[in-house]
Amino acid sequence: MSEINPKQITFARVRRRLTKAQLAKELDVTSRSLQNYETGASAPDPETLAKIAKLLNFPQQFFFLDEDMPEIKEHAVSFRKLSKMTEAMKDCSFAAGAIAFKINKWIEERFSLPQADLPDLSDLEPEEAAATLRRMWGLGNAPIPNMIHLLESKGIRVFSLAEEAREVDAYCTWYEGKPFVFLNTTKSTERSRFDAAHELGHLVRDLFSMQHGQAQGPEMERQADAFAAAFLMPRESVIANQPPSYTINYLMKLKHYWGVSLAALAYRFNSLRLVSEWNYRSLCIAIAKSGYRTNEPEPMEPETSQLLTKVLDFLQSRKHGRREIAESLSLNVYEINALTFQLTRLSVVSGNASTDSTLRSPPKLRVV
Repeated sequence: MSEINPKQITFARVRRRLTKAQLAKELDVTSRSLQNYETGASAPDPETLAKIAKLLNFPQQFFFLDEDMPEIKEHAVSFRKLSKMTEAMKDCSFAAGAIAFKINKWIEERFSLPQADLPDLSDLEPEEAAATLRRMWGLGNAPIPNMIHLLESKGIRVFSLAEEAREVDAYCTWYEGKPFVFLNTTKSTERSRFDAAHELGHLVRDLFSMQHGQAQGPEMERQADAFAAAFLMPRESVIANQPPSYTINYLMKLKHYWGVSLAALAYRFNSLRLVSEWNYRSLCIAIAKSGYRTNEPEPMEPETSQLLTKVLDFLQSRKHGRREIAESLSLNVYEINALTFQLTRLSVVSGNASTDSTLRSPPKLRVV
């Protein structure tokens, strides 16, 4: 029988946002014992391992995997609103990302997915970068119907942030030459779309900085916000669609047109100096008093993943599903559900046939 991989115990604990002291208490062992389990100085007996697996919601075979989980370097990640995150929250998000990398690799071994098609626009200011990317991708100045579909069609892998990390807005990173975006799908669709555009801004403008560990601070976040606003609401079209007066009622119509929040739309008009500071402040006060900063009025339908939906629908047609992915990777199906939360229809389909034999000819998924 293979030996326990101590790094897997650490990974599972971090994934559940538990400290060593907390897990040791739950296991009724000393902190020194748990420290030894995680360093490999000693191994838990079968009974203790069973308790670890149950408490952390991981199959026991996960702890015997020889291959360590992928590691995400902090300097290679761009978090949205990093300042409000705790270390435990950030590490939990990294662990969710590592699992997503494994899931993506599993899918890529069986399906032909779009390859990354992202230019380097780091030498352009946010407004110009957004306009340039729209031209390169042939988007014109029209509203973007679905941000997730667009990102996936350009080879960006999109996953949902796990439930434990729902306080995190979004983050992006590159892994083995592939761009990944993680979205908080518990938020309103309008805010999630803005987050997706924000992370896209990082991917096309801040790749060098992310890969070389350069400081990521408020200014980089401000520029990513400016890119997102310009990408979702192109300057020429915003100017051409000015309302007769800047009131919530008039902005409601434009909010639906662009697929953005009222607050983001008001800010865009202000940044383009199409509204006076006094009118902008009055509009912000009216939005806040109406409670529309926290509860978006007339919300959009959630955007879903075309890629993940096609993969899971195909597997389901062959009597496969999330459970087969989880079992292949020695994970609990919960992890698959968490990373696809609200991105696909939630259904767990069991099957015992060999996935490899069923998918010998990888179907090509066309994401448009």
